[in-house]
Amino acid sequence: MTATELLPIIALFSLVSVETSGFILLRFINANRKELGPAREQFFRAGHAHAGALLILSLVYFLYLDRTDWGGFLQWLFGIMLLVGLLALSGGFLVHMLYGAPERTTPGIILTRIGGPLIAAALIALAIGLIQAL
Repeated sequence: MTATELLPIIALFSLVSVETSGFILLRFINANRKELGPAREQFFRAGHAHAGALLILSLVYFLYLDRTDWGGFLQWLFGIMLLVGLLALSGGFLVHMLYGAPERTTPGIILTRIGGPLIAAALIALAIGLIQAL
């Protein structure tokens, strides 16, 4: 099985988990809004929105990854880099929501800061791969 066959399946199952966890957390917000507070609610929304949008981006990414001339190793490397980056970025918001404090650097913020460059590197790599395949 190739990277462009397996990784989109992982992304689709991740998208279903994002939808399910969003439903559960939304029920929590509606029931306990005062306990959650405005800062945590914002981080929940940011994490959830980023997770959904970036997982959709990953599905498009894998379609184009197959158009490169790269062998299996590079496709696996950059595909996994993209998935790890998007899970780190969006997951960091959610970790900060659960364990963070306003205006402080926490493990969640660090995760988010790691995820962004990983996504950017994977996207730049794909652009280079597509240019090379012309």
